Amino acid sequence: MAVNKWTREELILAFNLYFKIPFGKIDDRTPEIISLAKIIGRTPSAVALKLANFARFDPTLQERGIKGASHGSKLDAVIWEEFYGNLERLSFESEVLLAEKTGKKVEDVSGIYVLDLPREGKERESLVKTRVNQSFFRKTILAAYSVKCCITGLSIPSLLTASHIVPWSEDVENRMNPSNGLCLNALHDRAFDKGLITVTTDFLVKVSPKIKKMANDNASSELLLKYDGMSIQEPKRFLPDKKFLEYHNDVVFLK
Repeated sequence: MAVNKWTREELILAFNLYFKIPFGKIDDRTPEIISLAKIIGRTPSAVALKLANFARFDPTLQERGIKGASHGSKLDAVIWEEFYGNLERLSFESEVLLAEKTGKKVEDVSGIYVLDLPREGKERESLVKTRVNQSFFRKTILAAYSVKCCITGLSIPSLLTASHIVPWSEDVENRMNPSNGLCLNALHDRAFDKGLITVTTDFLVKVSPKIKKMANDNASSELLLKYDGMSIQEPKRFLPDKKFLEYHNDVVFLK
């Protein structure tokens, strides 16, 4: 019986989905896996197995002793090596491919807002690409943290933000690196961005002394100060890189 080998396009779409769903949901009952299976004409179990194949290359899982599925093709490894170090390219290319396969526009597939953009031209193309990448990064971070704020545990997606540890504008090469991200609720994202809180290399929340001096209300104590010294809820994948945390501790955090 002939083996129906996976094509490059199918693997790119599978790689795209690998980043966008929680690791614990890689099974044939997950709606996103069922949907991709229909798009590429494969069974949900085949798609789930392919995502598990990718897991064996994931260094963030290897560090935790999770090996992933042991079988897979040489092309799996080629796709992983090609895209893992260049996620900015992967995110946009794979979203465009997904749009083509579903007969939609890339902005619709990514769920980005475009009504404020020029109708056409290079400026629009550039802004669409940026927003598609930002949307992909958000989906990756939320999936890694099982759609929960790593400080409070809040699990309302519309109130969660994929926060860059080293700001987007400061490190172009690591804009899409999921180890440069934290899942935070809107308030703590703002506080993190302003340097009023940070996360240490031991993954502990640290509140700025400036907050401690200014806080004279119950809300400050309940929403910020009570988390000082507490451990964050670590992600299933893409543990924050300590060099990015050191940058935030040393450069952004208000001591």
